[in-house]
Amino acid sequence: MATYCLTVARLQLALGHGIRRLHVSAAFCARAKVSMSHFEPSSYIAYEKLQSNVNTVRKRLNRPLTLSEKIVYGHLDSPADQEIVRGRTYLRLRPDRVAMQDATAQMAMLQFISSGLPKVAVPSTIHCDHLIEAQVGGAQDLQKAKEVNQEVYNFLASSGAKYGVGFWKPGSGIIHQIILENYAYPGVMLIGTDSHTPNGGGLGGICIGVGGADAVDVMAGIPWELKCPKVIGVKLTGTLSGWTSPKDIILKVAGILTVKGGTGAIVEYHGPGVDSISCTGMATICNMGAEIGATTSVFPYNHRMRTYLEKTGRADIAALAEEYKELLVPDTGCEYDQLIEINLNELKPHINGPFTPDLAHPVSSIGSVAEKNGWPLDVKVGLIGSCTNSSYEDMGRAASLAKQALDKGLKCKAKFTITPGSEQIRATIERDGYSKIFNDVGGVVLANACGPCIGQWDRRDVKKGEKNTIVTSFNRNFTARNDANPATHAFVTSPEIVTALAIAGTLKFNPETDYLTAPNGEKFKLQPPTGDELPARGFDPGQDTYQHPPSDGTGLRVDVNPQSNRLQLLEPFDKWNGRDLEDLQVLIKVKGKCTTDHISAAGPWLKFRGHLDNISNNLLIGAVNVENDAVNKIRNQLTGEFGGVPDVAREYKRNGVSWVVVGDENYGEGSSREHAALEPRHLGGRAIIVKSFARIHETNLKKQGLLPLTFADPADYEKIRPDDKISITGLKTFVPGKPLQAILKHSDGSKETIELNHTFNETQIEWFQAGSALNRMKELQK
Repeated sequence: MATYCLTVARLQLALGHGIRRLHVSAAFCARAKVSMSHFEPSSYIAYEKLQSNVNTVRKRLNRPLTLSEKIVYGHLDSPADQEIVRGRTYLRLRPDRVAMQDATAQMAMLQFISSGLPKVAVPSTIHCDHLIEAQVGGAQDLQKAKEVNQEVYNFLASSGAKYGVGFWKPGSGIIHQIILENYAYPGVMLIGTDSHTPNGGGLGGICIGVGGADAVDVMAGIPWELKCPKVIGVKLTGTLSGWTSPKDIILKVAGILTVKGGTGAIVEYHGPGVDSISCTGMATICNMGAEIGATTSVFPYNHRMRTYLEKTGRADIAALAEEYKELLVPDTGCEYDQLIEINLNELKPHINGPFTPDLAHPVSSIGSVAEKNGWPLDVKVGLIGSCTNSSYEDMGRAASLAKQALDKGLKCKAKFTITPGSEQIRATIERDGYSKIFNDVGGVVLANACGPCIGQWDRRDVKKGEKNTIVTSFNRNFTARNDANPATHAFVTSPEIVTALAIAGTLKFNPETDYLTAPNGEKFKLQPPTGDELPARGFDPGQDTYQHPPSDGTGLRVDVNPQSNRLQLLEPFDKWNGRDLEDLQVLIKVKGKCTTDHISAAGPWLKFRGHLDNISNNLLIGAVNVENDAVNKIRNQLTGEFGGVPDVAREYKRNGVSWVVVGDENYGEGSSREHAALEPRHLGGRAIIVKSFARIHETNLKKQGLLPLTFADPADYEKIRPDDKISITGLKTFVPGKPLQAILKHSDGSKETIELNHTFNETQIEWFQAGSALNRMKELQK
């Protein structure tokens, strides 16, 4: 029964209202070392309800439905009369669950506290995975994080207890792995305050990354808005084998669609090739769908999901999913807005990068490409793990290669780090000997956390500015993301390829064809990796790291010290004054790629995620200024002197000068962090004008009362000068579908007028007028 020790969380999956409950005995609880009080029935939507909604929509649309349509439309607040047009209408949805990681949960919970509501309306959890810095090793790093972040962890635990939110303590693991092991199931709709929430699509769920304000809506019981997604189909044929892994599928897709090709769409995988992929492998593919801008990704229910559910203590759910299997796969004859076909028999191992996750190369050619482009060939560090690739199977396949090297007397030439995805994974790979193999080959097993993937890495083997190469099994490789060094060339690939390259120490090594040399001079080839999909002896749950909220938290207090530099209660933003926005100063005209990492850096700034004023000191410090090609160096138009972006923004605010940011394509690509929207609002920003937006960031800006606007003619980007003043007109008649205008006032006295598009609907216009979505929520409570 050891497998069931983590049922504190799992048995919240007891599905009421027509879905069978999981039965728990007192004897079971004694064996699992948990209390019967943990196992309260939850309010998950029943398959019967899902089926009923789908039947209603099917009659209305009178056509076959894709899998993602079934799940999304099955969660409509009003399936009988909701307008449904892919890519155009907004849907009002009722998600089943909310999940928040600790860096984003701080602001989400602060906003929920500001709402004045007594308790969350849907099952919700907080996961402590982002604030643990990788330094020396798992146990030491975890202990230090508990000490350094005690104030934040106490805030999250106490606010969770007061408002009915489950709390996964530091050391539990990465949010998306915990969700897969405990909360995801076929047909669920879950939103999470992290862009890689789509990981849950590996278990057949529609799991979508959002900002904290969206999470507050759902926790408050308000229907959640989402533009009706288009559907991109990816048909898989053939079978994965040899060195090719699930990661190579999404690396290939990223190369096809680019970082913005999935925007506004759900990527739906299907076809006979699906059955050759493990459940956790499907999760890997869905997870990294965030890198192509997709709303989410999903796989159809199959036997690999059933086995995973059974192995993670959810056999009852697997049995029920079997009964409703037709609901959990696409209809025959359904149509996709775009179709991509990939033959897995022909797919080769890939490695993407540097600096962007869609720059795809076959591993066989990366050495020559690197030489041609002047990228460093020596691999300084190989890093496996992250929310994308930290499953038992990932660890086993990597360990099989490390064992081959050890058997020949070799250790890694590069530094090698391993991040388990959860406490359950850590305990199981330790029991089964994988951890020892990693240690023996020269690796370091880090804490069950995000670590270097999000910049939580105290890297000391190279100096900042030193050109070098790292290879990772992570998902993102933006400039300076992992180690704060803009000269680091980061490449994304599978854990197997990372391990092979860490052993060889060079990008020029192709494990399919090249030989290694043992200390005795023997030449040998690494055989293709092998690894069990799931542990034969079941999972070892490790330590119980979950805190369930009490049934009644009304008597509990959540204290925020007014003197704290890490936590700060929120003040409401000002309402729209009813007039057009006149003479907005251009704060910065951004050149090229501008991700949420550029707008609100992570790494050392994570500690301020609960303090809006302090974290605003990182506003746009990574964005390139078109005026001088420099970062964090813009001209203060009041003084004529150059200064840091947040410093100039603060001076404008002190002087009553509102401002605007001008940007390029896919502005706000990357993480879901709503701080990238909160910070410009807090420092006096009013509008962001760009060629195109990433989905989550555009929504986050709307939620905070900002105007995300796009050039009707992208060439108009060139018309704006860094010293311009811009007036945005048409706000008095602001309605969906009607463009606004911008009057550009140049310093030479000339003027130009350009047209700006927007995607606001009526509800979102009310957010703008109220000053924020949270302000509007409070207005509706009166």
